[in-house]
Amino acid sequence: MTAFKDYYAILGVPRNATQEEIKRAYRRLAMKYHPDRNPGDKEAEEKFKEISEAYEVLSDPQKRAIYDREGYAGLRSSGYRGFEDISDIFKTFSDLFEEFFGFSFEESFQSKRRDGADISTEVWLDFENLFKESKINLELERWETCETCHGLGYDPNKGIKVCEYCQGKGKVIYREGFFRVSYLCPECGGKGSTYVEKCSICKGNGRVRRKRTLQVTIPPGVEDGTIFRLKGEGEGGILGGRPGDLYLRVRIKPHRYFRRDRNNVLGEIKINFISAILGDKVKIPYFGKELEIEIPPGTQSGDEIILKGEGLPHPQTRERGDLILRVSVELPKKVSPEGKELLLAFAKKEGLLNEPVLNHQNQEKTSNSKKRKKESFWEKFIFGGRDA
Repeated sequence: MTAFKDYYAILGVPRNATQEEIKRAYRRLAMKYHPDRNPGDKEAEEKFKEISEAYEVLSDPQKRAIYDREGYAGLRSSGYRGFEDISDIFKTFSDLFEEFFGFSFEESFQSKRRDGADISTEVWLDFENLFKESKINLELERWETCETCHGLGYDPNKGIKVCEYCQGKGKVIYREGFFRVSYLCPECGGKGSTYVEKCSICKGNGRVRRKRTLQVTIPPGVEDGTIFRLKGEGEGGILGGRPGDLYLRVRIKPHRYFRRDRNNVLGEIKINFISAILGDKVKIPYFGKELEIEIPPGTQSGDEIILKGEGLPHPQTRERGDLILRVSVELPKKVSPEGKELLLAFAKKEGLLNEPVLNHQNQEKTSNSKKRKKESFWEKFIFGGRDA
């Protein structure tokens, strides 16, 4: 933090200067360093802040008395902090600028500054893209800040000039006899200044329309409908305005065989009844690799086989969910005579050809009832009854 500031030297006035002399000095310097007349010039902007701070102190009798008695350190200890940015100066001295220039530079400077608009789009991903990080090339057409004039709309090398039509006042006064009418300057639109020459690239617009290709990284395991905000990737601003943001919605295409439940992947596996009875090992293709599934003996339709860690990764923690396969046991629609003889021999050997018995809700679940369920299974689905 600066330990000393000579406000009198900054304004170029003696220490015994009158309020009118201080005011005239500030007007002269404000005309010279005002941001509207020095667009994009950081040194002029800092100088404008400095002379405005000096004027604020020296034009206030109480602040000036503290400064004359205790210096800049005394002002700081009394709580004075100066201006944070240009907008604070415009708000503090809006009436003064109106008096100096015949119009408000605050209105002129701030009204021209425009932040860029936000834009939104969406991208579709295949289900298999969810298992790893995806890099998507996103094609956009948007308004971008002109790189030649930096959004000013005019040639920055030639700058702007005081409007010759209104002499920088922004207003034109028409007199006829005793009547006097004031109206907005038609040449500069009330700004008090005009371009020396428009930007040859953007034709005075401050922005140009361009097509861009952005590479966007989508984390694995992202949920359908998730919206990502890409800061500063919207449309460009004008006259120092901030660019807008890009909002990207991610959509996931449905898969033919799998679906998700949070980070778990759900699917169905079909096996034949021999594999269900005896157990088996089957292989299935699974998003870039092959999984070996172990079928336990006695597996029933509707049973679930869970493969830990084969689901989707969490977008933040990257911890993977599970693959949950629901078993569907397929039965043959037709059996050859030889196959039927073998199945009958097997059923007789295992004692599976007894008469089926209805299983009431209040019947005890004993080993005999389980046996009868098996009998009903073989009778109904394999043999179609004894007389088949």
